[in-house]
Amino acid sequence: MSRIVRFHRLGDPEVLQFDELELGAPGPGEVRMRVRALGLNRAESMFRRGTYPEVAVLPAKLGYEAAGEVEAVGEGVTGLAPGDIVSTIPAFSMNQYGVYGEVAIVPAYAVVKHPASLSLAEAASIWMQYLTAYGAMVEYGHLKAGEAVIITAASSSVGIAAIQLANRLGAIAIATTRTAAKREALLAAGATHVIVTDEQDLVAEVMRITDGKGAQLAVDPIAGPGLETVAAALGPNGILVPYGVLDDRPTPYPLLTALTTNLTIRAFTLPFLTSDPLRMEQGKQFVLDGIASGHFKPIIARTFTFEEIADAHRYLESNQQIGKIVVTV
Repeated sequence: MSRIVRFHRLGDPEVLQFDELELGAPGPGEVRMRVRALGLNRAESMFRRGTYPEVAVLPAKLGYEAAGEVEAVGEGVTGLAPGDIVSTIPAFSMNQYGVYGEVAIVPAYAVVKHPASLSLAEAASIWMQYLTAYGAMVEYGHLKAGEAVIITAASSSVGIAAIQLANRLGAIAIATTRTAAKREALLAAGATHVIVTDEQDLVAEVMRITDGKGAQLAVDPIAGPGLETVAAALGPNGILVPYGVLDDRPTPYPLLTALTTNLTIRAFTLPFLTSDPLRMEQGKQFVLDGIASGHFKPIIARTFTFEEIADAHRYLESNQQIGKIVVTV
């Protein structure tokens, strides 16, 4: 028997509970792993609350990202063996698999051998953030050296990954944050410029930075009414990639801006990559290359113990963090 985190009703972090379950052996195409670290994601908080695009089937498991050791492999699995140190890519439904537990069974296609330069805590925190940044900025945004990219909610793990990715490409990373409290941390994380939106005019600042041209790309997990302002800060033929809905207010379509600047708006979700074997392999290699070269280094905001999983979710929802929240198991 192993302790597995599940929730039997939707709601606040208090609904998370430890259930004793026997997971058994992995099935065909599956891997059983001993979990050592978990990386938390906003998607998991939304899934728990019932605001995620996929509706939880109760009682529900939870979790996309884990790192640990392979305990057993199912029929047909090649390239992985007991004892391998691995991490998981968010390439599955949480209604089928969940990694919040002492042990997890996951699909083999979502398992990656551990990069030697990372700790287990770091390995549990790389895939959601770097693959999301890669998909939004490279696959969708076609970002090039010298171009300016607006990165909203830049203190999030994806925001930090986007800053690092922009630097790797030689682009100009314009990070935004609501208050000045995170300005220095974002500059230290590699942002070329930081705009404090509670104090500064986003459009005016972007135009100043780009000599009136506007940014070529914006990646935004917030949406809501502020999307119009982000769109106005883009230049001709700009690309706006929303990839989340942190603001649950209606999101207006910036039609006048789109007509004036030939704006492209294309929403990104990770299954665009993970549902296509070729795109997923290209994205995975891009991330591994970035880690190997030293361009990508996850920032861990805070670490919790497995027993503190509810507290970790509360901290996730407080928006205080800069980088990734990790839980050790």
